[in-house]
Amino acid sequence: MALCMWRTYSLQCRLTRILKADQLRSFHSSGRRFQAASLALGVKFRPLYVLLGTSGGYAGYKQYESYKFHRLEKLGIEVPPQVAHTWEVAIYKSVPTRLLSRAWGRLNQVELPTWLRKPVYSLYIWTFGVNMKEAAVEDLHQYRNLSEFFRRKLKPQARPVCDSHSVISPSDGKILHFGRVKNCEVEQVKGVTYSLESFLGPQTWTDNLPVAKTSFQDQLVTQEGNELYHCVIYLAPGDYHCFHSPTDWNVYHRRHFPGSLMSVNPGVARWIKELFCYNERVVLTGSWKHGFFSLTAVGATNVGSIRIYFDRDLQTNSPRYSKGSHNDMSYITNNNQDGIVMRKGDQLGEFNLGSTIVLIFEAPKNFTFNLKAGQKIHFGEAMGSL
Repeated sequence: MALCMWRTYSLQCRLTRILKADQLRSFHSSGRRFQAASLALGVKFRPLYVLLGTSGGYAGYKQYESYKFHRLEKLGIEVPPQVAHTWEVAIYKSVPTRLLSRAWGRLNQVELPTWLRKPVYSLYIWTFGVNMKEAAVEDLHQYRNLSEFFRRKLKPQARPVCDSHSVISPSDGKILHFGRVKNCEVEQVKGVTYSLESFLGPQTWTDNLPVAKTSFQDQLVTQEGNELYHCVIYLAPGDYHCFHSPTDWNVYHRRHFPGSLMSVNPGVARWIKELFCYNERVVLTGSWKHGFFSLTAVGATNVGSIRIYFDRDLQTNSPRYSKGSHNDMSYITNNNQDGIVMRKGDQLGEFNLGSTIVLIFEAPKNFTFNLKAGQKIHFGEAMGSL
């Protein structure tokens, strides 16, 4: 009996040791699995993925903010602009938009197969609401590449030029803002301004302006009793991309500012103060019957190419030009004191996609705009008169 009890006790001890050994191996195995899972988890949270996720979330948030603004705007509720912080502007400016725009420009030059042209252009027409009935060439197969399609011409009767007003719209687009220039500041949209001097650059294009005056704004006003006015027109991707002379005037000088190529759509214009001063632009200055007159073509993302028809030397978005500089060109010579003579409605230049035109000009105090902020306008339609 005692022997049987001893054997039973010995068997229980062995079973206990086996169970403890199994538990220990199970614990180590679980530890290894947990360590492997931790390592795998570490691989998933690499900085690049975190950055992409954060950027995507931030972009989505800004799109939502823009959506809310448009909803409130349609309801007639005025929303004060939320201007970007310095660090937000710095991050945006660090994006290689000039390089991307040059790559986009080369892509636009690639000739599309005939069978692919209609589907590609039809998608663009549907997305941006292009009216091809106004185009001089309606057959989509005739446009060899995207660039030709973007720069399509219109039928002559599509844009009649108004003869009864002194200033017409130089392009199709949307009126972002207009009015008098105050305190050397110009509004790109309501409540968001930029410096007049930063935008046009130092006043060195002519010796005829009264440089002895105190402010930069006063220096541009050449006739007693006149005021300085401005108007901002945004060209959407679906708009006619050429721009024309808004009045009868003489162009004396061209100034090219290499710069960033940030988006200039109304949402970004409300967000970034002095956006037009950051971006690449071509400033044409001269005079009309009431004094100083200027037209500025502002570049944007994928719109590095700004062309002025009478200026073959102009090259925009070129790697040889650095940001923060500007280069000047005078159209006045010893044999030509009139510069480039432009008549109202004459073809002036073109964008490669869509962008912004800014008019800054001198006029008597009784000049009035026939416009509303946010309205759609076409080239040739009246903007204002005396």
